[in-house]
Amino acid sequence: MTELTDNQPPIDTEAILLMLRRKEGNWVEWGKACQQLQKEGLKPQDIFEKTGFEPIQQNQIIVAAQVFDSMMIVGIAPATEAHYRRVGSDSLYELRILSQADRAATADYLHSRNIDSEGSKEVVKAFKEFSYMRQPPEGFTHHPGDAVAYQYWRYIKQQADLTEKTRLIARGLMFAHSQGARTQIEKLLTALTAPPQRPAPPLPIYRLEADEELPRTIPVAGAFPIATNMLADVPQIANSTGAFQIFHSNWDGGWVSLPGWGVLCKAEDPIAITATRDTVPLPINGEWADTILILDRQATEWNEFNYFAVDRDGKLAVEWFETAPSIPLLAQLVLIVHPKRPIDPDNPKDLWELED
Repeated sequence: MTELTDNQPPIDTEAILLMLRRKEGNWVEWGKACQQLQKEGLKPQDIFEKTGFEPIQQNQIIVAAQVFDSMMIVGIAPATEAHYRRVGSDSLYELRILSQADRAATADYLHSRNIDSEGSKEVVKAFKEFSYMRQPPEGFTHHPGDAVAYQYWRYIKQQADLTEKTRLIARGLMFAHSQGARTQIEKLLTALTAPPQRPAPPLPIYRLEADEELPRTIPVAGAFPIATNMLADVPQIANSTGAFQIFHSNWDGGWVSLPGWGVLCKAEDPIAITATRDTVPLPINGEWADTILILDRQATEWNEFNYFAVDRDGKLAVEWFETAPSIPLLAQLVLIVHPKRPIDPDNPKDLWELED
C-alpha cells in the first residue's frame, strides 16, 4: 500500500485543508490528504471541524485509497480504474481483508457486474473464506464470482424448501464466473425435477461426556458367606486401555459393570462380592435386599478410616479396627452399592424422596 515516508518535505497543511473543504479532486486524493494531515498530528475531529469530513468517513477513504493503490500495483482493467477513481470508496473499503491480487480481481468483477457496496460485502466475505481452501472445489475456480457461487451451491444443498432452493439457484447462477461453476449449480437445478430419494436415517451417535459414563467392570468373587481362599482365586484384571476403557481377561467367573465413580477408578485391584441382608457381614441400615461390596485387594495398609477384609476361621469377614490389628489385612472395603430402588407412585414418601 502507498504510504508517506519520513523523508518527504513538509506539506502545506492549509492548502490541503482548503482542498478538502472545497472537495477538489477525487476521493482517492481526499483519502491520501486525510492520511497526510493525520500524520502531521491533526486529530480526525480537528480535520472534521475544518473540512466537513467526519472521522468515520476519513477512515473509510484513507483505507479505500490504500486498497486502490495496491490494486494499481497488481493491475486492473482501465474501465475499473476509471470507475473507482470517481466513486466506490465504500466498495473498495470492503476489499481491505483480501490479498492484493484478490483485491484487483474482485474490483474488476464488482465493476463488470455493477455490484454496489452492499453486494461487495457478500462477495468479499465469500472470496475470503474461499481463499482458505488449499484448492478450489470441483468445477469452481479461484475467482470472486465462483467463490460466491460456491457459497450458494452449499446453501442450496442444505435447503429443503423448493421455493427457496429455486431462488438460491438463480442467485448462484447470477454470480458464477466459470462454466464449471455454472454446471455444478445447474446439476442442483436438474435434481429438483428428479424423483425424490428416501434419505438415509440418522446415525445413532452418542458421545461420552462424563467420566462416570465410562463403566468400571469388576470380577465377582462370589457371594457372602464366602471362603477366604476365594479372595485369592479371582485373577487381577488387566488395565483397561483406549478411549473406551476396553480390557481383556481369561476370568470365567461373573462380572459386574458399575459407573466410573472416582472411588472405583482409584481402586487398583477391585473385586466384587454379592450379599443379602441375611449374609452381609456388616450392620448396614436402610431398606434394601441385595447389595454388592467392592474390595480393593491392593489396599492392605491399615488406617482408622476404612473397613478391611480379614480371615475368620476360613471365612471372609469385613471389620473396622480402631488400632492396627495383629492379623493380616486382605483387602479394603471401598464401596457398598445398592441396586436402584423401584419407586411406588402410591407411596407419598417415595415421591417426595424422588423429587428431593
